[in-house]
Amino acid sequence: MAHPKHKTSKSRRDKRRTHYKAVVPTLATCSNCGATVKFHTVCSECGYYRGKQVIEKEIAV
Repeated sequence: MAHPKHKTSKSRRDKRRTHYKAVVPTLATCSNCGATVKFHTVCSECGYYRGKQVIEKEIAV
């Protein structure tokens, strides 16, 4: 197995890791009810996706 000949410095290690970060998901508003939803996801409030009803949601009375 290969072994490193020199210790990798903290700055070199951190330069390599600069791209390892969390990404904020893109949000959109539902065209049917106006709720905030994640892109490419069915609205959890009304069950619509891109203007069509995909999931039957019961109306709370």
